Amino acid sequence: MSTYDNIIGHEHHTSSTHPHMSMINRAAQFSPFAALTGYDEAVDEAARLTSDRIILDDDAISGINRKLLQITEGKTSVAITHFVPDMFKSGGEYLITPGTVKKIDQNDGTIILTDGTAINISDIFDIDITG
Repeated sequence: MSTYDNIIGHEHHTSSTHPHMSMINRAAQFSPFAALTGYDEAVDEAARLTSDRIILDDDAISGINRKLLQITEGKTSVAITHFVPDMFKSGGEYLITPGTVKKIDQNDGTIILTDGTAINISDIFDIDITG
């Protein structure tokens, strides 16, 4: 005689006080436990690379100034390569932002695109006039 012979023929017990657990909740009990909350994010942040700002020489600055003079507000399509400082680490990254120039604000030193993006003229690395 087996140890469980006395319960083999019985129906599975269903609690009258505790509702049946869903398969998703049951599986969640066995999911990996993250003992160090935020550890993976901290490792990813430490591994993330940033670039140093490139210091432009006088010829490059003159080239950007010539292109700024060519831009007609509200009509000129451009792709602006500019430096975006990182908020958490030293350095940053270079982005290429396409758009149409809405306004060149000399007071603030920014180029404002029609989508509302504002780019500091001092952060510009290159301007490609596309139309």
